[in-house]
Parts: sequence; structure tokens; C-alpha cells
Amino acid sequence: MRRRPMHMSDEALDALGPALVELRAELKIPPAFPKRVLKAADKAVAETQLHHKDATHLPFFTIDPPTSKDLDQAMHLERRPGGGFRVYYAIADVATYVRSGSPLDVEARDRVETLYFPDLKVPLHPPVLSEDAVSLLPDKPRPALLWQHDLDADGNVTASTVSRAMVCSRAKLSYEAVQQAIDDGTAEECLTLLREIGTLRETVEIKRGGISVNLPDQEVTFQDGSFRLNYVAMLPVEGWNEQISLMTGMAAAQIMIDSGTGILRTQKKHTDQVVGRLHEIAKCLGIDWDPGVPYATLVRELDPTKREHMAFLTEATTNMPRAEYAIFRDHQTPEHTKHATIGAPYTHCTAPLRRLVDRYTGELCVAACADKPPPKWVLDALHCLPCDLARGKGGLADRQTVDLAEAVVLMNREGEVFDAAVIDTDAERNDPLTGRVYLADPAVLAKITSTDGQKLRLGASVRARLERADLSSDDDKVLFTLP
Repeated sequence: MRRRPMHMSDEALDALGPALVELRAELKIPPAFPKRVLKAADKAVAETQLHHKDATHLPFFTIDPPTSKDLDQAMHLERRPGGGFRVYYAIADVATYVRSGSPLDVEARDRVETLYFPDLKVPLHPPVLSEDAVSLLPDKPRPALLWQHDLDADGNVTASTVSRAMVCSRAKLSYEAVQQAIDDGTAEECLTLLREIGTLRETVEIKRGGISVNLPDQEVTFQDGSFRLNYVAMLPVEGWNEQISLMTGMAAAQIMIDSGTGILRTQKKHTDQVVGRLHEIAKCLGIDWDPGVPYATLVRELDPTKREHMAFLTEATTNMPRAEYAIFRDHQTPEHTKHATIGAPYTHCTAPLRRLVDRYTGELCVAACADKPPPKWVLDALHCLPCDLARGKGGLADRQTVDLAEAVVLMNREGEVFDAAVIDTDAERNDPLTGRVYLADPAVLAKITSTDGQKLRLGASVRARLERADLSSDDDKVLFTLP
């Protein structure tokens, strides 16, 4: 179920563009950088002195979508002479250019994160930084926070450290091209090593109880003058690449815990009550879940292309506890340090061009690995950082963009009946007459209501009648009924 494009009519195209402009206005998304911030960015590029150690001899590469210019991460992988592997993972060094208290810093703390809309990107930092001076572009020496992870032959991390270094990527690769090269046997050793290490790390993840749910994402894109609404499933190489990032986030979390000051991304486990409910849901859907099989093991075995499995996975992910940031200092480590989905302590640290928090976690780890105290500017910011991070609008913008696209793609089709599958119900909330349905074509997930008193059955195939597709609705913009 990889990239199933839904081409919109000219009428839909005309409707979605203005709706996105209105959405950005409602969310108070800044349309452009103030002149003082752009001037500060130019000055930072012109005047910043770089004193990083030289690691440009290492042949790094990046893997990103083809059109990406804000490249946060580059990697170099090799085998260790005595067995096992060494992973060099370079992260864009934003803090070298964005100094605390500067106009760049103030603006970044206001924006919190890069926002991606189908028709434009709203970056965290000015493009002269995010798409040039700090971005790990090919054949351009760039300052980085260079992680070194040593792994044994089974993929377990035996040592991790990070320091500043100049690096130089040799190639900008795309996920599709890398996957094709691996599949047809033409991939270079660095890419086959990514598959080998990534696969080993997936096994390590299973052993520690990490949870990987491969639900396809809804994606709205703008290409060749047309908006498209797709389901996009993750390629294997994206999973292997993600394992390198997760490994770094876990190493960073442990370094900060050991040093006594840090910013963790935490998440609690499912409660026993929720797990019990999930067992009941699995039973209703005909999914064989032995009581002795961990939840993390079960979800890996499910196939989201099957409606019963997708219904279960949707219910399971909907009921996962919310992830939060936990900030601590002076060895006052929080009682709960783990991220339940990952199965270990974890932090965000690998995307500083796109997330505000990563600049702070990176600095804390560099200081700890150099056996130095945390930078004063980081300590001074810790007390207000939670409020800054809470202003992030990425998740809300993504959800509302998809809602608009769904309404547009179904515009003027009220009364039509579609094949659908029930993937969520409100039965546990004492309302078995409402829920959500999945449409394969068009790529829509929307609310459904039973109008004749017939209870919705999770995982059931239904014929859903479109009652509403309204861009201006304050409630659900798309609504189906069960005729």
C-alpha cells in the first residue's frame, strides 16, 4: 500500500489552497521571517568561527526525501576489526550559529518546530541556515555533532560518545533509490551495512519490548500543480534508518541521566485495564492473542492491509498514553524515565533543524562527554523550555490539513455510498453507534454514525453513505452514516 495517489479535480484544487491559507491564519503560523532575523542569520554565517576537529575524511551519506534541503543527519557505517560495527552519526550543529538570546534563538523558541504543509514549508530557522550553512548537503564541509556508537556482533551498543567535528557528506540519497539498490543487489557496502545493522537493531528492539506499529500514514502532497491524498507505508530502509536515530536518542538519554541534567521524552505503559480491553478487542476481531504473548510481539505480527488487523492497531495506538518531556537537573532524575513505545529511556536529539528541543539535548550530551558542566545558556532555559515546547503546532497542523484534504476530495459527493471498514468504535465510551471508518479509495479515515440503531462492529466491512464533506464545518468535516 505504497503511495496511492488521489488526484483532485480543478474545483478541489481551487478549494484546498485557500483553505490551507485560512488554516495557517487560524493557527497563527508566521508567514515569513522578520527582517531582523534574516539579517541575524546572514551575520551568523559570515562571522561564526568554526573550531571543530576534522572528520571530513569519513565518507558520510544522507537518506531523505528527494526534495529535502534541510538535512539533519548523515551517517557512515563500518565493521570493527575485532568484530561488530561502528556507526558514525553526524547531526547538524545548529547551536554553533544560533546563540542564546539572539534574534535567531528568540524566533526559534517562538516557532518550536518546522511545519510541513502540502503547498509550503514553514521552517524553524531561516533557509540560509537550515538549507545551506547548517544543512549536511553533499560535498560541502559542515559543522556537526558527531556521534560514535560501537556495537557488538548482535547489534548491542557497547559505547557511545559525541563531540563537535567538521564532516562532509559524499552523497544525498533517497529512500526509494536506496531500497531499490538493496532489493536488486546493486547497493554499495555502506547501504548493505545499514540493512544489516538496522535488522539487528530491530531484533534488539524486540528483546527490550519496544513497539513498532507499521500503520500507513495519510499524506497530503502538492505535485505538478495538483494536491494528492495518499496512504503511505514505510519502506524497510526507512525502518533501518529510524533504528540509527532511535539508537542515538537512547544513548543521549542515558548520557544525560548519568550526568544529572537532561531532557527526556517519556511515555508510560498501557494500564492493565487498557491491556485487558485490547485483549477483548482482539478476541472480537478474531485475532489470536495468547495471554503469554507480549503486546509488542503481537503488533509486529499484524498486517495493516487486513481490515481486522488495521482496526486493532488503530484502537491500540489511539489508546497509547501521551508522550511528554521530562526535564531535570542536579541529579534530580524523574521517577519515570522510560518511553514505553521505545522500551528504554529516550530523547529527541537528531533533528535540530526541525525541532527546538534537539539543540538543547545535543549540547548537554556534548558537555557530558567532554566531562564539562552543562552550558549556562542551556541551564538558564530549562525552567521555561516546557512552555516553549508546548506551543508546538506540528501535530495539530498535520491533523487539520488531512481533515481539509478529506473534505475536499469528497466534495460534492454527498449521498454516495462507499466500501469501508470500521476501525474504531465508541462502544467503550457507551456510544456503540459512532466510530471511524477506513476507505481504501479515496484515502480517507472519517467519523461514521449509525442512524437506525444498528451497533457498529469493530473490523466489520460496511457500506458507508457520505452525509457531509464540508470545509467550513466546525465539527467533523467529513461524516458518514450507516444506512
